[in-house]
Amino acid sequence: MSGDPTEIKKRSVNIAGHATSVSLEDAFWTRLNAIAKKRRTSLSRIIRDIDETRTGNLSSALRVFVLENCPKD
Repeated sequence: MSGDPTEIKKRSVNIAGHATSVSLEDAFWTRLNAIAKKRRTSLSRIIRDIDETRTGNLSSALRVFVLENCPKD
């Protein structure tokens, strides 16, 4: 493992009964997992909720979600 937050990681997820893969930088996966833990829900549930409301690319929607849910300075 490189520890590089910019490294792209591809993960398989199951959405609406079908498997798909999502590619995101490791930093986004880390933050998504932290958000899921804080909300006491699963990463799968967060991805499913985002998928149900998105209008564009899933990876982009996940990145925007993370940005919108980061603590403000």
